[in-house]
Amino acid sequence: MMRKTMIPLAAAALALSGQSALAAPRPIEMAVRGPDGPLAGTLLLAGPADAPVVLILPGSGPTDRDGNSPADLNAASYRLLAEALAERGVSSARIDKRGVGGSKEAAANPNKVTTDDYAADTAQWVKALRDKSGRDCVWLAGHSEGGLIALTAAADPGVCGLVLIATPGQPLDVLMREQLAANPANAPLLADAGRAIDALKAGRHVDVAAMHPALAQGLFNPAIQDYLIDLFARDPAALIAGVGKPVLIVGGLADLQVTRADAEALAAAQPRAKLLLIEGMAHPLKQVAGDDRAANLATYGDPGLPIDATLADAVAAFILSPRD
Repeated sequence: MMRKTMIPLAAAALALSGQSALAAPRPIEMAVRGPDGPLAGTLLLAGPADAPVVLILPGSGPTDRDGNSPADLNAASYRLLAEALAERGVSSARIDKRGVGGSKEAAANPNKVTTDDYAADTAQWVKALRDKSGRDCVWLAGHSEGGLIALTAAADPGVCGLVLIATPGQPLDVLMREQLAANPANAPLLADAGRAIDALKAGRHVDVAAMHPALAQGLFNPAIQDYLIDLFARDPAALIAGVGKPVLIVGGLADLQVTRADAEALAAAQPRAKLLLIEGMAHPLKQVAGDDRAANLATYGDPGLPIDATLADAVAAFILSPRD
């Protein structure tokens, strides 16, 4: 039977309420070795010396450690999540992936990358954070495409468990078709996009010369086609089915990019996972009132909106829960 939530949020709030006297979190700049240069990130320490540590893995594209991107994303979602978790007794590290922000020099060609490469970078961070914190293991919290990286890296013995936030529950080619079709403005592009997705799913590159610039220079840019081919070959449901560690799956019911069905598909593939569906939470992890698309899209560009409190409470409660 599917559960809307398996996290005792009321009890968690009581358990965490005594932490209001925690010292202010201390950000520490960190770096680990990347393929061609350093990978950079920020460690935010909660007050307790024995606080658990979670590594926040960013979503797709040039999204930085704070959750911002030149592609019209300025929500600061990961910074706000890290700060909220620190207030609840959980330390965190948020990172710039290869080619982004402080990790700009980490790879000569940041587009020449696979999911396994990102998982290898994750392993570097897990080791460094274990050494820095003295903890036996580190939690992974992946947002959107970052959840797929977390699933790929889950077997690392230094990983405690996973928090999958707005993570696709179906192969990315299927999700991409759904996202394109959901916006009526994309109607003139759907035929070309569908043919391109078919080719990439089959492992073939796509000639974009005659395509609309939104497809040729954006979605199916030749520079990222190898990565798309790799992504399309990954099945999140199959990956989560093999995870034997604690998993929390979180879906926002106002998410325009990853739907409730994705979260439920992940939960169905891994019955031991805990599932939480949050009313009103949009993809940038902020609350949005009603069904207005413009209001929803506005959450992508407003760093002043707080992180969803239910999300922060649930992630902290899950990580802090006693386990055998």
